[in-house]
Amino acid sequence: MVMLNLPLALIGGVIGVLLTDNVLSVASIIGFITVFGIATRNGIMLVSHVRHLQLVEGVLDLREAVRRGAEERLAPILMTALASGLALVPLALAADRPGSEIETPMARVILFGLMSSMILNMVITPTLYLKLGRPARNPDGGVS
Repeated sequence: MVMLNLPLALIGGVIGVLLTDNVLSVASIIGFITVFGIATRNGIMLVSHVRHLQLVEGVLDLREAVRRGAEERLAPILMTALASGLALVPLALAADRPGSEIETPMARVILFGLMSSMILNMVITPTLYLKLGRPARNPDGGVS
């Protein structure tokens, strides 16, 4: 379920390449790798928090655990995207400056990938968790 975040990040990165320079370079591929890492970490944070709510905090209803998990992980995921995005805006806008041939495509892919990943991660991952997920089991075998 966490690995489904990678295509969500890929969507934004591809749109970023198509809207800006239509060139897939080594720098933009490095941007894709970076976005994949961030998207995977965000997915792990969300899924592990839902499991934590079930196992540790005793939320018995799967729907309630997913809702609370998505709400409680919204701020950390938004802050990751905003902090990274705001730091990359100057690099993404500096396409005409000397020496920015590597930084600009990478920054654009990361910015667009972060936007799509963040939005789709908070919508699609909880929905898939409700469809595919099962209530977590305590180590003693009981359902929490």
